[in-house]
Amino acid sequence: MKSFFKYLLASILGVLIALLIIFFITLGIITTLVSSQDKPVDIKSNTILMLKLNQPINDRRSPFPMFVYNLTGIGANNALGLNDILNNLTKAGTDENIKGIYLELSGLQTGIATIEEIRNALLEFKKTGKFIVAFSDTYTQGSYYLASVADKIYLNPGGSVNLIGLSAELMFYKKTLEKLDIEPEIIRHGKFKSAVEPFMYDKMSPENREQIRTYVGSIWAHMAGQIAASRNITVDRLNNFADSLLMWNNASTIAYGLIDTTLYKDQVLDTLASLVHVDKSKNLDFITHQKYLRAPKSREAKGYSRNKIAVIYAEGDIITGEQSEGMIGSGKIAATIREAREDSSIKAIVFRVNSPGGSALASEVIWRELYMARQVKPVIASMGDVAASGGYYIVAAADSIVASPNTITGSIGVFGLLVNAGDFLENKLGITTDVETTNTYSDFGSVYRPLAPAERMTLQNMIDETYTTFVTRVSDGRDMPFENVDKIAEGRVWSGKNAVELGLADTLGGLTTAIELAAKKAKLDHYRITELPKQEEPFAQIMKELSGDVKESLLRQELSEHYKQYRLIKQVLKADRIQARMPYEITIH
Repeated sequence: MKSFFKYLLASILGVLIALLIIFFITLGIITTLVSSQDKPVDIKSNTILMLKLNQPINDRRSPFPMFVYNLTGIGANNALGLNDILNNLTKAGTDENIKGIYLELSGLQTGIATIEEIRNALLEFKKTGKFIVAFSDTYTQGSYYLASVADKIYLNPGGSVNLIGLSAELMFYKKTLEKLDIEPEIIRHGKFKSAVEPFMYDKMSPENREQIRTYVGSIWAHMAGQIAASRNITVDRLNNFADSLLMWNNASTIAYGLIDTTLYKDQVLDTLASLVHVDKSKNLDFITHQKYLRAPKSREAKGYSRNKIAVIYAEGDIITGEQSEGMIGSGKIAATIREAREDSSIKAIVFRVNSPGGSALASEVIWRELYMARQVKPVIASMGDVAASGGYYIVAAADSIVASPNTITGSIGVFGLLVNAGDFLENKLGITTDVETTNTYSDFGSVYRPLAPAERMTLQNMIDETYTTFVTRVSDGRDMPFENVDKIAEGRVWSGKNAVELGLADTLGGLTTAIELAAKKAKLDHYRITELPKQEEPFAQIMKELSGDVKESLLRQELSEHYKQYRLIKQVLKADRIQARMPYEITIH
């Protein structure tokens, strides 16, 4: 028996040593690869910038290099950064070695407001006289909208253009909850606050249908207008194509001018070769977006500037406390805004928000810091794909608010959600509960019983008070009478274009517009950008991922596109009781 345990322990020790050796070898490889990524690249003359957008696009890229994701298989996603894309397009416009851009749009996956910002940057690039060529195996409405800016649009002969107009399809859980004997306890303020409707109804309420029709119609009208202008057709004609399903036929898409022709990829490469006067496609010089990030920028004549504009990124659900990347932790973001306010070298703040909302308390904490910052320096808010409910709450104190025409915003409303699962446990599982309390409502919020009338009234009063505070914050920040804000609030969702028309935002544009406005308000001719909060170093993230819970990663892989519904339900049920958040996630396909 002694020999058995001796060999067993020796085997375990051997495995541990082998794992440690493998870990350090992997770490060494990663170190070498990371250091190689810091080396600048030289751009040959006659080079084409290849913009392949087949990864999610966040407002800014994680410092986690992409090859580390591929090597270790860890990390939430392999996302690109909108900030990097915009910077690369600006740099490429003045780079004499870059002759044009090749857009490869198969698998584009990002929000429509993000697409709008990239599209606008490409329009600026076109002013230099350089070419843009787009190609995709098939075009979704989002990818076609981006491609429509190109000089030439090519489609794989086996693909199609899915241009049929926008729709909103919601999922409701009321009948499921009834079958399970689960009773939702819902309190809300705002007849348009539809975040809780999936738990109440089996179809859209008239108010929800009205608000969806308004903002979806606004977004489609903008997209159709921009596509029509780029392809030299009328909006009415484009809508007729969509209504007639004409774009599902490739001959029609060519005949009606939506694309230039169908080509296989090798033929597209031959076309690019002719554009840069190269004999064969194999002699083409491409540089990828990731590699071009390391290309040196052209030197500015004015040299170094101590003056800075801070771009503070807030992306994800709003949650109390400290949170990592992908979430807006009130503690972390509030501290970041405070540091920017107290830093004398930072002359203005651009607060970039991409959030459907979340905790009302966390939103108030962040609002306070932005309000304090506004007292000492210009604060400009830039709204991304979505800045609604709590996401709008936290920008309400800004001097000026910049929105994309396609931003989803508004949703100025509040709700509370609990569940009574007592009948479910007893009737479906045979589980009963009992309780002993010291006071009348000691078990307030228990999931095993319904709310008492006094408890429901207390929650309703809290919701109403939070709603009044929310509307007051908007009223003060936007310099609008409380009654006027209340009329356009009620939890109603608006597009960015609607928001400007209603006074909830000041101007249409993207992050670049917001930075330019911040410089103007701070009276800066020369400045540099500092991006906050500071991101963790790649190795710190690797260690965190290796020591963290992999359950979410596995669920994301297994549930695929259904993971969003799972995450939304989980967040609503586990979050703070009083929420200021969007009713659903919106994706343009």
